[in-house]
Amino acid sequence: MAETSAAGAPYYFDDFHVGQRFGSETHALDEAQIKAFAAQFDPQPFHLDEKAAAGSLFGGLAASGWHTAAITMRLLVRSGLPIAGGIIGAGGEISWPRPTRPGDVLSVESEIVEVTPSRSRPDRGMMRMRSETKNQRGEIVQVLVAKLVVPRRVA
Repeated sequence: MAETSAAGAPYYFDDFHVGQRFGSETHALDEAQIKAFAAQFDPQPFHLDEKAAAGSLFGGLAASGWHTAAITMRLLVRSGLPIAGGIIGAGGEISWPRPTRPGDVLSVESEIVEVTPSRSRPDRGMMRMRSETKNQRGEIVQVLVAKLVVPRRVA
């Protein structure tokens, strides 16, 4: 579960520190979800058809990386990163070291790797966070290193 600040309130910039870790709830992924997302947003054969997927690089039906990213975002917002004002991205890097498959149960583990106050905007700071999305076997299916804008408390 996600860590929260005193009294369960969301975190502001000054509540974060390097090395801090957060965990999310889980999301079970099935074939229907994979195909529905792919049909709308990434209509490639290895996301839509088992036979085509079997002959592909993936060797079987695989979720779109963008589907995995969308699930990761949902998990972070709902249970994995309690930022006041929401999770506001300012860039990042993403990789998918292994495919996400039907039957996978995903969760996200995040670590704060950098916290930098803004010199020009005293109402906020920048934070870099590394998130690993893992399946039920603990295998990493996505790594996201995101640069986030985080508000400071208004005094």
